Amino acid sequence: MKKKKAPTPKKKAKPTAAAKPRKTAAKSKPKAKAPVKSAKASSVRPVAKLVAVPVKPAKRERVLKSSSITLPPDYRPTDKEPFMNTRHLEYFRRKLLAWRLELLKESEETLESLQEGSLQEPDLADRASAEMERALELRTRDRARKLISKIDAALRRIEDGSYGFCEETGDPIGLKRLEARPIATLSVEAQERHERMERTHRSD
Repeated sequence: MKKKKAPTPKKKAKPTAAAKPRKTAAKSKPKAKAPVKSAKASSVRPVAKLVAVPVKPAKRERVLKSSSITLPPDYRPTDKEPFMNTRHLEYFRRKLLAWRLELLKESEETLESLQEGSLQEPDLADRASAEMERALELRTRDRARKLISKIDAALRRIEDGSYGFCEETGDPIGLKRLEARPIATLSVEAQERHERMERTHRSD
């Protein structure tokens, strides 16, 4: 009998390049990226803090509208009405304007008189008399100028609603006092205090 040949061992196949295990590269930690400033963000400026700006109060509306107020020709303010109502204010406004117009006319007449009397008098006595009259007229004109300024101030007080009240105490001045002196700014009591203080300072 023929002897069976022992099977020859199969040669192991050489591992191909594809079969070689690939070395896995160590995973490197991702580098922290620097924050990129967007062009929009870089161009925006920090917002300034809002500061409360004091708002000026709106101007008071005129208390008096003369076009809408009619007064009887013989009207006189009385204590029976509310103090310094629109009729009172209109009455004193007209009174002040009439007084102002009268003073302006007198001032114009004084100026004309001064211009006419500018020629020198030949007689010494007449010249001295003319100089005295000139000085008197100049004082009268200066007094009228000061009164006109006070009348304008009183008209402004009528417009803002403070007319008729004492500037020192805030109390009503009183109709009788305003009738006698429409430009008054102090009550009788406050005026007397001022006069006493003036006398005291003079005596000192």
